[in-house]
Amino acid sequence: MLTIHNSLTGQKEIFTPIEPNKVRMYVCGMTVYDYCHLGHARVLVVFDVVLRYLRSLGYDVTYVRNITDIDDKIIRRASESNISINELTARFIDAMHEDAKALGVLPPTSEPRATESLDQMISMIETLIAKEYAYTAANGDVYYSVGHFADYGKLADRKLEDLRVGARVEIGEHKNDPLDFVLWKAAKPGEPSWPSPWGLGRPGWHIECSAMATHALGDHFDIHGGGMDLKFPHHENEIAQSEAATGHKYVNVWMHNGFVQIQDEKMSKSLGNFFTVREVLAQYQPEVVRYFILGSHYRGPLSYSTDNLQQARAALERLYTALRGIPVSTTPGTSKNLQAERFHAAMQDDFNVPEALAVLFELARDINRYKDEGNHNEAANAAAQLRHLANHLHILQADPEQFLKGIASKDGLSDEQIEHLIAQRIQARQQKRWADADKLRDQLTQAKIQLEDKGDVTLWRRG
Repeated sequence: MLTIHNSLTGQKEIFTPIEPNKVRMYVCGMTVYDYCHLGHARVLVVFDVVLRYLRSLGYDVTYVRNITDIDDKIIRRASESNISINELTARFIDAMHEDAKALGVLPPTSEPRATESLDQMISMIETLIAKEYAYTAANGDVYYSVGHFADYGKLADRKLEDLRVGARVEIGEHKNDPLDFVLWKAAKPGEPSWPSPWGLGRPGWHIECSAMATHALGDHFDIHGGGMDLKFPHHENEIAQSEAATGHKYVNVWMHNGFVQIQDEKMSKSLGNFFTVREVLAQYQPEVVRYFILGSHYRGPLSYSTDNLQQARAALERLYTALRGIPVSTTPGTSKNLQAERFHAAMQDDFNVPEALAVLFELARDINRYKDEGNHNEAANAAAQLRHLANHLHILQADPEQFLKGIASKDGLSDEQIEHLIAQRIQARQQKRWADADKLRDQLTQAKIQLEDKGDVTLWRRG
């Protein structure tokens, strides 16, 4: 029985979809003005696991992840780069897709873009104005009237009077209330704009997701996800807009993943303390990065450091070493069904991946024991079970030998150089030139290449 922590109630709840056997899920996607960093990667990977596991339970999942392709940052970056907004966003949309694919992230069912969804946004704003939840200000901007929505603050568990403490209207704003937020921005000279009933302009950020989500999934859907930083005000504002416009409950379950942190600070572009996905993938295999993200519970913080990435690499090496030399089976193993039950119990307890990973390591220990005992059938059976369960997390997808060889560093030995030295060592041993063989082994060891002799075959790995 699947339970999910609902940010709206602050409790784990038994998940019951609105329609039997169908799940409709929306996750806030990227604002495409730069390369994705590891904070973005965490959102992509966390909800990829949610998607994969829901589908493994037999649900027909419609997964929508939007793209914000117009906002102040995009306009500013395009101007600084002296290129068009379309050229900028196309470049970083392609880069985002490349990063997601590298990390083993499945594509969403649909991926609406803000600039292609303006009709839905304008229609929702018109409805909010007609229902007196929104108004046109003197400068042509359209604002949402927060005070008219009685439940405002329910997601963040905040009261209006507390939110108003310290709130103020900024210069150039024409709000009736400091808490009101913009739905439509009147055009400014030199900025891109689109026609609307209120004149030329462009949408505010919050209205984008409300319009795209309800258009793709309906007025009321099952799961809405995103980073913890979006909980307030973005997701709070989504609820206010959507429920005021439709008259229906917006979302049943809200899921928020924790921050990626560097030295106890949130990783973000605004703070300048971020590492892009492609920077990290230049040094670590994609599965290592994916495992690093999954190694902490999705709701907790994830601490970025080279030590933690190395630990993720070492953990995967243990699993791959257990699988080494065992042919891939096309059917899941049947031994240790109790372990499979514990794996699924962990996953159904609010997607507790760290607990599920612990089960995989138990299976790896079993495999190693069976190997030592010469019990090849049980080793193969346990290996099949390990691979089958790991598929739910989309790890252990590589050939063990290839994974264990790792990525060559810039100043390290290439695969070809290593193979050549190993061939020389094998020849030296065959000719009983033991001193030469030892020198070659020392040379490889100094290059951090670990050897394992098995009869006439020498296996190797970096690390």
